[in-house]
Amino acid sequence: MNITVYLGANEGKDPSLKTAVRELGTWIGESGSRLIYGGSKSGLMGELAESVLQAGGEVIGVEPQFFIDMEYQYDEITELIVTKDMTERKMKMIELGDVFIAFPGGTGTLEEIAEVMSKVSLKHLTAPCILYNLNDYYDGLQTLLRHMTEMGLSSPERQEGIYFAKDLSEIREIIKNQRSNVTIAPPENTQGIGNHLG
Repeated sequence: MNITVYLGANEGKDPSLKTAVRELGTWIGESGSRLIYGGSKSGLMGELAESVLQAGGEVIGVEPQFFIDMEYQYDEITELIVTKDMTERKMKMIELGDVFIAFPGGTGTLEEIAEVMSKVSLKHLTAPCILYNLNDYYDGLQTLLRHMTEMGLSSPERQEGIYFAKDLSEIREIIKNQRSNVTIAPPENTQGIGNHLG
């Protein structure tokens, strides 16, 4: 299974970010899955890739040429795919992914996961789109999605497949349920938009 993770190249101010991202990476590596990510050696991106590799997993980085020119790439990963620009990078990361996770990040992370959310909404993707709502980071986005349905600009059906998970155990449960093709109520505190915005 290829797990595409979107996150930033900064470390952030909260020490729990580093702890959580390394926990995520260790699980990806130990589970036999492959990480697809942005290819950088910096910040949380570097921490994630390193933890996957240390756990025996494979890491595929997807990075535009201009970042390579600035030597941002992580040279020790399993494979580095070089793209001509950010648009091609986003397309490739979606193409390779079986599951999509947005870790807390900045505007770039938001742009990337928004495209996945749009494709899920249009049923162009059937893979789960998971917002890692660590320490309530994505509460504002969840509120916005609810407001969209209240205003009649979206619907629970359009938002099926978009999930908010507070920790790794909830992420694992969402993925397990999706891959088994069995409709199971999300675990306590796991907030699947399609199921909870009626």
